[in-house]
Amino acid sequence: MRGLNLDQVHAFADVIELGSFSAAAARQNLSQPAISQQIRQLEDRLGVRLIERVGKRAMPTPAGQALLDRVGEIDASVQNALDAVAGFASGTVGQVRIGTGATACIYFLPKVLEQLQRRFPKLEIIVRTGNTSDVLKSIEENSLDIGLVTLPASGRSLDIVPVLTDPFVAIFPEGMDVPDLVRPADLADIPLVLYDRGGQTRTIVDDWLRAAGVAGHSIMELGSVEAIKELVGAGLGATILPAMGARLGRTQFPIKTRKLAPDLARRLALVVRRDKVMGSGLREVRNGLIAAARDWTGPSVS
Repeated sequence: MRGLNLDQVHAFADVIELGSFSAAAARQNLSQPAISQQIRQLEDRLGVRLIERVGKRAMPTPAGQALLDRVGEIDASVQNALDAVAGFASGTVGQVRIGTGATACIYFLPKVLEQLQRRFPKLEIIVRTGNTSDVLKSIEENSLDIGLVTLPASGRSLDIVPVLTDPFVAIFPEGMDVPDLVRPADLADIPLVLYDRGGQTRTIVDDWLRAAGVAGHSIMELGSVEAIKELVGAGLGATILPAMGARLGRTQFPIKTRKLAPDLARRLALVVRRDKVMGSGLREVRNGLIAAARDWTGPSVS
């Protein structure tokens, strides 16, 4: 049997994911007959039927499901092969795709990327932001090479290494009268401007408040750390953010920070696939992130 055609495999995966040949054709910018032909050729090559109709939806047969379960492994193996030789092509180091949260992207990554760019000007680095679950899924699917995520994180195919502890702080408008050490009860009656639900950062904050029996009065939820600080500085309430994002002097309105009691912190970890080929570019990015995490001191907190 000749080797698999990756275009045919991806056409099959798209049909199953989207539930129809027409939707898969639209995604790939092909005609529906072209997608149908790719599926027929793949089935002929494998000697089994891969797709069946259940009502109006295209579903995998048992053989199709077996193939679908391995599409990620196929893509990972191909990408690993490309990564392994990337450093030898035209004298370049290759491409590295990083996934991380918005806070780390704004306050932690820029210095690391600047140093890498200076040392390896031909290294192409692509950064995508998302919640921990999104980044982990993309790494498992090999659409990202490495992630810097907030723990907890898990995955049987993933190598997860904690590298940095980032404490949380309370942030208030400059003129608000607040204690030097802020406890959950101190925030019970203050409107809160919090990070969006769904991510580990928000979950950590909610759990800290809930453990003290404080529900927290959230009046706004945003995905931008800078926007949250601006709204707090404008007097709309208070917030709890990682100290990494609590740098002063960057907002239109003055703000102040306070430590929390009991202490609250998040742990950041580097994540790669266990079977990932560590090409020269990815190795340098990983080493750069580890070194920056080791040297990280974060902003001062009153």
